[in-house]
Amino acid sequence: MFDLTGKVAVVTGGNGGIGLGMATGLAQAGAHVVIVGRNAAKSAQAVDGLRQAGWQADAVHADVTHEAAVNALFATVVQRHGRVDILVNNAGSTVRKLPQDLSLADWQSVMDINLTSTFLCAKAAHPHLQHAGGGKVINIGSMLSIFGAPYAAVYGASKGGVVQLTRSLATAWAVDGIQVNAVLPGWIDTELTQGARDQVAGLYERVLARTPAGRWGQPTDLAGIAVFLASAASNFITGTAIPVDGGYSVN
Repeated sequence: MFDLTGKVAVVTGGNGGIGLGMATGLAQAGAHVVIVGRNAAKSAQAVDGLRQAGWQADAVHADVTHEAAVNALFATVVQRHGRVDILVNNAGSTVRKLPQDLSLADWQSVMDINLTSTFLCAKAAHPHLQHAGGGKVINIGSMLSIFGAPYAAVYGASKGGVVQLTRSLATAWAVDGIQVNAVLPGWIDTELTQGARDQVAGLYERVLARTPAGRWGQPTDLAGIAVFLASAASNFITGTAIPVDGGYSVN
């Protein structure tokens, strides 16, 4: 039920953090993982790590905020592997400023990376998922699509958009046998959240105090949900937004 042997999974932003955690889970379950990122050296390192573990992986260098680059990305994947079965839209960024201090350039940059790239990649993947007889799209939202934070205005808005886009895609593509779901990570110990810890005094301790699981998450904590949502086990689940946060959002 959870076996992904023979499946091809495209993971944007898959060369580190949450993306690599999910890519690792997919590869371990048997999928051939295609790591997509703008940092070619970092992507190569991620691919080497997966291959050394005995799993199948390769990389494509692409800027997923540009439509032509996204279309070329999927053309390359299909040329190499003949199909696309799974898409993980994980590419993401943030600008930590109070709302009144955000520039329009700040706003557009985060929206392009977090939300527009999700739309572009899903749209480009759609015909290939159809051709494969159905497939899975996993969009990475955030717990900040559930509640607000003063330094996360544009990040939270973009991730709220990801959740609503997920619902729309799910209703539109169910007829094609494509399930579209979102994952809402909580406080995961990554390079991205390290910036928040550096900026907000006491954040690490406050997260520990509020999280029922009693710890920060690790990228590997996203591997299981990735495999579940990418596999036949989730064939009747679509349009959902699933927190993976150790209970933080319900406490």
